[in-house]
Amino acid sequence: MRIRYVVSTMVFWGRQSRLSLEQECDLLRSLGFGVELWPNTGGLDECYYDRKNWPRLAAATEGMLVSMRSRNDKPRIEQWDEQIECAKLLKANIVADLRSLGVGQNREVEDWDYLSDLVRMAEDNQIKLCIETGDLDAVKHIGDKFDSVWYCLDTGYAGMDREHGFRQYVDTLADRVAHLHLTDSYGNSDNHRPLGCSGGIAREDWGYLLGALGKYDNEVVASIEMTPCTPVEMIRRSSCFLFDNLGWPGRPQKPAKTSSRPA
Repeated sequence: MRIRYVVSTMVFWGRQSRLSLEQECDLLRSLGFGVELWPNTGGLDECYYDRKNWPRLAAATEGMLVSMRSRNDKPRIEQWDEQIECAKLLKANIVADLRSLGVGQNREVEDWDYLSDLVRMAEDNQIKLCIETGDLDAVKHIGDKFDSVWYCLDTGYAGMDREHGFRQYVDTLADRVAHLHLTDSYGNSDNHRPLGCSGGIAREDWGYLLGALGKYDNEVVASIEMTPCTPVEMIRRSSCFLFDNLGWPGRPQKPAKTSSRPA
């Protein structure tokens, strides 16, 4: 098992941050992290994954590990095709929540033909499609139907579900986890707090998660996903807990500075 780390652009949605996409990526690059793109910025309607935005995305994320959270505005098949092509350009996984896959409030897939088409498109383009938790039974049902689908285990959701415990999520999904959303909470709602600062997820459960992932030979992208006060402080706090206190592997390293002196 190998874990590499990105930071969700959710981190930049607070009042204290007014950075452009390019500035966000430059900051994360300077800290050694990749980036998880969200389809929109701060509630704006325009989707980053529209074809006209591809040159900007490619330039902003050059040299970075990239993942993409799927648009969830009931995308049409044509829009799925577009964002899968975008993921291919950026060499990114796609993380899709149940709504974007056509799962309704009754926890049932509303159109299996639609879901089959988008899974096939991901397969044809060799894109990892990772289903984000989400109701555990619904996620597992889709995974059982499609062998090529991977899982995104969201620690915040798994930590607050009253039907299934955190470790049940881990035990059920760990063998096909290719993505993590790392976030903490106060224990009563999925409020995306910095890791270890709120205690909604017990320290022992963080260790249980890492131990379970270590049983499988998966390439895992772990995304720090938080509601910020300031982005750098949120990243610092979560990194301290994850790498210094818990001892998770693969801590991102800041890029080496290059000398500007002539040889």
